[in-house]
Amino acid sequence: MENFDEKYALNGKLLVATPTLSDDEIFRRSVVYICSHTKRGAMGIIINKPLDKYTFSDLTMQLPLQSYEKLNEINLYTGGPLEQVRGMVLHSTDYFKDGTIIVGNGIAISSTTEIIADIAFDHGPDEKLVALGYSFWQPKQLETEIYNNDWIVVNANKELMFRTKDADKWQRSLDELGLKFDRFVGITGNA
Repeated sequence: MENFDEKYALNGKLLVATPTLSDDEIFRRSVVYICSHTKRGAMGIIINKPLDKYTFSDLTMQLPLQSYEKLNEINLYTGGPLEQVRGMVLHSTDYFKDGTIIVGNGIAISSTTEIIADIAFDHGPDEKLVALGYSFWQPKQLETEIYNNDWIVVNANKELMFRTKDADKWQRSLDELGLKFDRFVGITGNA
């Protein structure tokens, strides 16, 4: 593989898991939003795997919230296998505070307790996805996995990320490219 070229960075793109990852519990049929892709590696958040064992209320109970208002309840997601106690929020850019990073195309990421509190009391971004944990690839690891057909790269959009049912996100991502994996079962290799 050649040296990393910033103009080909995958920031703000979606990775869609191919059937070659079917044995990987976390990444099977995953859709991952890439927040950062540099020569030092890549970081992303899985956007289609809701958590069953924790709720948003469980997360807010860890914060020193001093209010009697009713808290909003939203889904929590498994963002990836690393630091699964760390809250990460993908959101629309109508919300911007210290610590917010604009990724692109109207999507930002924040990981402060302030955004969790703002979401809890309906003062946060219009569109949001709260995840525990994240995914990370070492330098050239993601490029190698893409080359090996483990991932397909798709353009991200807010409709798919925030407004599509979780169970439909994987197939809708493939539909963006017109791919049907059921026609390729058992076929592997590089084109």
